[in-house]
This record gives sequence, structure tokens and C-alpha cells, in this order.
Amino acid sequence: MDPTRRLDLNKTQLTSAPTVGDPNRTQAMTGFDPLKTTAMTAMPRGGPSVSVELIASREATMANGPAREQFLVEISAAGDGPALPGAGFGTGTRTPLNLCLVIDRSGSMEGPPLDYVKQACAYVVDMLGPNDILSIVTFEETVDVLMPPQRVTNKQPIKEGIQRLMPGNTTNLYDGLALGMQQVIGVNEPGRATRLVVLTDGDPTAGIKDFSALVAHAGEIKNRGITCTFLGFGPDYNEELLASMAKRAGGNYYYIPQPQMIPEVFRVELDKMMTAAARNIKLSLKTARWVTLRSPQPGPNGEVETQLADLERGSSIQQVFDLDFANHPLGWYRVGAGKLTYDDLSTGRTETVDLDLVLEFTSDTARYSGPVNPRVQSAAQVAVASRAVEKTIMGLKTGMITTMGAVQELQKTQMLLVNEGRTAEAQEVTMALRALQTGDAGQAEKTLMGTMVHLDQGKKGP
Repeated sequence: MDPTRRLDLNKTQLTSAPTVGDPNRTQAMTGFDPLKTTAMTAMPRGGPSVSVELIASREATMANGPAREQFLVEISAAGDGPALPGAGFGTGTRTPLNLCLVIDRSGSMEGPPLDYVKQACAYVVDMLGPNDILSIVTFEETVDVLMPPQRVTNKQPIKEGIQRLMPGNTTNLYDGLALGMQQVIGVNEPGRATRLVVLTDGDPTAGIKDFSALVAHAGEIKNRGITCTFLGFGPDYNEELLASMAKRAGGNYYYIPQPQMIPEVFRVELDKMMTAAARNIKLSLKTARWVTLRSPQPGPNGEVETQLADLERGSSIQQVFDLDFANHPLGWYRVGAGKLTYDDLSTGRTETVDLDLVLEFTSDTARYSGPVNPRVQSAAQVAVASRAVEKTIMGLKTGMITTMGAVQELQKTQMLLVNEGRTAEAQEVTMALRALQTGDAGQAEKTLMGTMVHLDQGKKGP
């Protein structure tokens, strides 16, 4: 059942409190606590895999006057220890992969950059096992399949083929992505983490080069169930393009300032893939007609449809919905409904969780003016930090803010991230500050693009 279509959100006054999980019922048991009991958990056979929790910013909001509240949707995956290389299906230790490496071998990659890429790819091969499927695509002016999809059973020939890679000419990123997609899409085995990992050091100079077309291409690949991670190396690649493509493709974005960092970044990304618990995560929400959704922005039909990043074991994804209410009478009301769907990599099945946003409207000042739930407040602050980083990047690119102004804004953002426990992103802001203070605005912008992508994903590590 799809509650966003079968439920009339505008006729949902509740006589006391709602029955969570039944969007068609309007009368429910008493003793409802919206701060604690709006959790819904998907528990496929074999134990809980992914849980979904809905948390209102306050236990009640003001009736008979304009009000504003937030809801946090937190999606969490249970953790079960570190990934082990070569582990097989059903071991519970790691997720089998369907991985395509999409490697830029244009002329600018000649020398140390391509040498380190070869080293990183050899590391990937060593970490994979016979239950993993690997393919390798290279691109320059032309695109080639270095290795079609195959199980990683005989590693030495694969590594020898990687070592024979030679630099070419210009950079045809669009066709490289298209060919990589063709490799992984033919592997139709549920329960695998499916990923393109793309490394490039330059702007597209061959094939389709249009910014919007490339970003749309990344989105089309995501719609086929394939996540793309982008690794930008060196000073010349287009960080705005790669970050935008990573966001549309549901993957990660990394800035690699020095070629010797390439193997370590590959290791980090591989570790994430090996612990993936859910992919193809889609969140939809539709509010009642009398509710205004401030953020995120709804589509033309008034519904929000969001594709989220893959979720690793022991991690969570937080999404905050900011709602405005006009004058509304006393009582319980269903303010929104939606659903979450995802592919559970432990079972190989697609799971669906119904989401039901309910809220009490009260005249009790003490209740509607009480403190905001700290978890909702923290997630909202992270969203504020993301917007602040984006504003700083755009200000630097357009010259609307000075270097000194950018430093001041980033220091505020850094403090906010530290206070919210986002240590990794705070460290990235520190790197950007150091780059600005040494006059390297380009490196600062590339680093901050990664910070913005990470914050926009709403992910929290184990």
C-alpha cells in the first residue's frame, strides 16, 4: 500500500492519538508519545537489517495560530563487525560486490598519477574474493573495456593487465560512464553492492562535455540502481561537476590533492562498499494540503521524492523535513505520509516501510514552547552547516566574498560541526582553511565540495 496515494491527508483528524503504521485509521489508543513511538522497523528474516525512526521536534505544536515544526527521519543499519576480504555470500561479515573501476588514462595522467592509479587498482584486486565481480573500463578520447565483468578468482592476470595501461589523449568522461554502466548492469544478482568508482584528473574535453548533460547522465545511472563514486585528482578537474554528479548518483566524492593519496582513498571507498547494508534507498513524502513544506522543496505534485546514498552497516542517514502550519484547531492530525523503499543486501529483497507523520495541536503553552528534541536539533544544525559551506564555495567562486570573509564563515561552520560531533567534516573544513590561508583558493573549493556532499547525504558513521 502506498499511503501517499490511498490516504486522504486532509481528512485525518484523530480523536485521541494515532495508531502508528495504519495510515487509514483515524482513531487510536491513548498514551501516544510522538517523540518515542513513531519508530517503524523493517525486520526481514534473519534478523533486523534496517530500522526507520520518525521523531518530531516537539511533543506538540501550537493550535489556532501559525506554527512551525520539524520531523527527523533517521534510517539506521545494524552493525556486525569489520569487513573481511574474500568473504562469501551469507557469511554476515561483508557484502559481495559488483564493482566497475572507471579510470581516466588521458594524457594528463602520464607519470606518477597513472602509476598510483595502477597501484590502487592492484590493491582493490587483492582485497576482492571469488564471490566479487569486477570489471574495468578506461577512458581517454576513446573508451575501452580493459576487463569485462568476472569473478576475481585469478588475480595475477588482472593485475598484469592493469600494469600495461598507457596514457592516451583527451578526456571522454560521458562515454566512460556509459560503458561502465553497461558492465555492471548485466550482473543481475540481488544482494550485491553495485558501484562505479570513477577517477579523473581533468575537465571533460571529448564526447559530451555539457555540465547539465553529464549530471543528468549520472542521475540516469542511479535510476538504473547503480551508485557512482567520483574521485577527483590534481588541480585541474572540475570539482563542481564531479560533486554534482556524485550527489545525483548517490555516491561519494573525494578530492585527492596528491597522487600518493590515491591508494588510501581507494581503500576507504572499498571498505564502505564491503559493509553496505542497503542500496537503492528511496524516500517519498506528501504533506496534507494545509501543510507547507519549507524544505526540502517538493515537486510539482507536492510530493518529495529523494534518492539516498547507500547505507553501510553501523551507519545511519538523517533527513529533516521542515513544516509550516497555518491556524489549525485543537487535536491530533496526520500532517504527512510517505514510504521508504530499499534493497536489503542481507536478504536480496526489496523492502518497504510506511511513514506516518502525526502531531498534536494544543493550546498548552508549556507544551508547544518546550525544548526541541536534541536529535532533531542536531540533524537540523548539520543541514545548516551544509548550506553554509555551499554559500562559502559559491561566494569564493563568484568573488562575492573575500578570502578573509570566507575564513570567518568557515571558522563558524567548523565550530558548529565540532559541536555536533561531525569530526571528519570539521577536519575537511580545517584543510580548506589552511589552503585559503596559504593562498590556494582552488584547493579550498575542491575540499569544501567534498564536505558539502558528505553533509548533504546526512550520513553518520558507526
